[in-house]
Amino acid sequence: MLMAATPFFLAREQGQRFCLAHAPAGRCRGALLYLHPFAEEMNKTRRMAALQARALAEAGYAVLQLDLAGCGDSSGDFADASWDGWLADVAAGRQWLEQQYDQPVTLWGLRTGALLALDYARTAARAPRRLLLWQPVLNGATFLTQFLRLRMANALLAEGRQGAAEDTQTLRATLQGGAPLEVAGYTLAPALAASLDGLDAIRLPAPACPVDWFELVAAADRPLPIPATRLAAAWREQGCPLTQQAIVGPSFWATQEISVSPALLAATSALFTGAAP
Repeated sequence: MLMAATPFFLAREQGQRFCLAHAPAGRCRGALLYLHPFAEEMNKTRRMAALQARALAEAGYAVLQLDLAGCGDSSGDFADASWDGWLADVAAGRQWLEQQYDQPVTLWGLRTGALLALDYARTAARAPRRLLLWQPVLNGATFLTQFLRLRMANALLAEGRQGAAEDTQTLRATLQGGAPLEVAGYTLAPALAASLDGLDAIRLPAPACPVDWFELVAAADRPLPIPATRLAAAWREQGCPLTQQAIVGPSFWATQEISVSPALLAATSALFTGAAP
């Protein structure tokens, strides 16, 4: 019987990172480090991440779920989080897995976690074993705009429509001026916003490792987003072994109620077990 995940705190120079370690059932076939998405999307997706981590552990893979600095149950506030700090957390999580299991590590990222995995793979001295991308955010500036619109929407709904005159350009100017912003209950630091604004996957080199990319679509006849297909084609031309698959299912990172995508779970498990989904 598979043991429950083991919670622990990974010591860092600045505080601790909360982790859930899923031990593999039987002989260890590999290791994965899960990188969660941004702000409230992290909470919306905890169930999907836990279900997939358990399934992979049952298939013989060690999985580490790590709360990045300022997120979840890790040390610090979201207001203090930085992209460079998160990259350092990825390195620390990878090192822990390698020391525990002596296995090359696959980075498994969801949404901004996938963008973080791509950026880490670009800067790391050693490429990861593999990249598993779930609905990757490809353009940090576009994502930041969408995040700032949450503040505008909340302002419109507030009593007296206070703040309704704000727009994303005004909010960006505030951040660029060095002032943090409260967005949907999260304090966004100017430095983190600037890092997001400057990230564009199309400008990153093709990963030097295999990439498995899953995109959620609303219906079987819906094509993959054009930016995703163009980027995948460009990486293949640069020699990156890449598979890209559309999965019909809900946008579980953004649904009002907690939701799951059984098809995505099955397809991901099949990828690591070699079984038909």
